This record gives sequence, structure tokens and C-alpha cells, in this order.
Amino acid sequence: MIIREAKKEDWNAIWPIFNEIVASGDTYAYETDTTKEQAEKIWLDAPHKTYVFEENNEILGTYYLKANQAGPGNHVCNCGYMVSSNARGKGLATTMCKHSQEAAVELGYKAMQFNFVASSNEGAVRLWGKLGFDIVGTLPKAFKHPVKGYVDALVMFKSLVKT
Repeated sequence: MIIREAKKEDWNAIWPIFNEIVASGDTYAYETDTTKEQAEKIWLDAPHKTYVFEENNEILGTYYLKANQAGPGNHVCNCGYMVSSNARGKGLATTMCKHSQEAAVELGYKAMQFNFVASSNEGAVRLWGKLGFDIVGTLPKAFKHPVKGYVDALVMFKSLVKT
């Protein structure tokens, strides 16, 4: 198992993971018909860094890390995580989130914020809480889940500064 910075040539292995998750429409606020080219810009080109979780030369998960805001807010980062459906339930998201916090500190970020966590994504909400993230805001009925309808979106935050 290795987590490493993604390379351009990794995109063909990342795309099926991204496409499967986004097409389901139940966790990310991306258009469900996001094209491969649009997705590459979103996931690989725009972030400060993108990483892959690799095991036996197979990419099983990925995450991006970027500044949450520009200028005076650029000391807070934002991350997004995706795990292949055939690798879920094995702790990859936990490992990637812990890795992302270490990477964020190395890059000079002081905090991490998740802007739009669907409240219906109970596994993610539970995991982020377990890893020290607090719910600092609720956006009522802000996420349109394909089955559950309008559900709350949560803003979750964690300081990365050791006190």
C-alpha cells in the first residue's frame, strides 16, 4: 500500500472511480454527467495536489488537496476523497484523510474544511467526526439526493495547528 502524488498518466485509472461516484449523484455536488475531460480539470488540474492510494500497482482511491479560499483564506485547505467500490470498507478513506492532514501541514495549511458534506452520507459524516472534524454549519436542504430528495449539507472543520 502506498499513497503518492498523482501523475498525469494516472488519470485513466482515476477516471473510473470518479465517474462511478459522481454518476451516482449521492455524495458529490458535481453534475452526474461530468465528462472525462471536465473531471480531469476538476480532480487533477485545479487542486494544489492530487494523490492516489495504490496497492499492487492498482489505484484504489484518490484525493485532492487545495486551498479552500484565495487570499486571506488560503491557509485553510479543502479535500475530496474517492474510493473505488471494490475497495470500500477497508479503511482507505481513513488512511487517505490522515495522510491528507499530514500533507496539508507540510504544505503550510493551518486547518482543513469540508464545505458540502451530504448529511445522507452517514459513513463520511461519522468518519470525519471520528477523525476530529466538527460540524460547524448546516445548510438546510442544500443537497439534492437522487433518492432521499433534499437533505442538509454540512460544513465540517478541523484545526491542524498543534496546541
